[in-house]
Amino acid sequence: MVALLVACVFFSLNNEQFLSGGNFSLIIQQVMVVGTLAIGQTLIILTAGIDLSNGAIMAFGGIVMAKLAADGVVPPLVAIALGLLVCAGFGAVNGLLVTAIPLPPFIVTLGMLNVVFALTHIFSGDQTVVNLPAPLTALGGTFAIGDTMVTYGSLLTILLFLIFAYLLSQTAWGRHVYALGNSPEVARLTGIRTGRLTVGVYTVAGLVYGIAALLLVSRTGVGDPQAGQTDNLDSITAVVLGGTSLFGGRGLVVGTLLGALIVGVFRNGLQLMGVPSIYQTLITGVLVILAVTVDQLSRRRIS
Repeated sequence: MVALLVACVFFSLNNEQFLSGGNFSLIIQQVMVVGTLAIGQTLIILTAGIDLSNGAIMAFGGIVMAKLAADGVVPPLVAIALGLLVCAGFGAVNGLLVTAIPLPPFIVTLGMLNVVFALTHIFSGDQTVVNLPAPLTALGGTFAIGDTMVTYGSLLTILLFLIFAYLLSQTAWGRHVYALGNSPEVARLTGIRTGRLTVGVYTVAGLVYGIAALLLVSRTGVGDPQAGQTDNLDSITAVVLGGTSLFGGRGLVVGTLLGALIVGVFRNGLQLMGVPSIYQTLITGVLVILAVTVDQLSRRRIS
């Protein structure tokens, strides 16, 4: 929170447009897709896992929704439901491979990244899907708050953060997720079905990726097979900057929201200052290294 406030003060002093309502609305629109992906990534990292395939899964889900609806194969709402189910299915497969064989989450999701990336291009024929029906772009619509235009998708993203903040902090399921990340063996000995829980977490994360796919389609108005290629790393960046430990068992989904906003504020502010995009990437990388360093030092202090 302090880092976010300091960044806002710094950029507002360097560009008078930064504090405008329209600019803040733009920042939220820019981070809503990655922020939604980062919710699912947070769930998985809390279990001491990681998901490199989330951006690719999102892209495939978006193509499924867009192509089925645009081609008239099924009604638009059914196309959306099928896209969500496909994304949840890929998440479930990831979870099963992590638990049943078992394989390291890094290897499983790295392989799934390539599989889903290829399927996206095969299914789409490397063609961008256009002329989407209204239900697929509805979340890209806007309404006015004063002089500021806000998208419905932005509200959905904030609602998702509130829902998962409640689930992780106020339910038994959330406590089990933290316990699994802290020590799978201890969690198992206390009666938690760790295998089933892990598969469930990956499946829920996949469903969230499907919602991110719908947000992406609604914002761009097309189904793009090239989408999401760097969003997996951007989602990890948001989670790490938000204070969630890569070693599992510690972190808050609200912190992930702040992490996503920090990335969005830095990129937006630097762009307003005329800083080339390559330096924006450089600064983001430095922030990630600093965040992981702080996490590592704090773990040593606790131990």
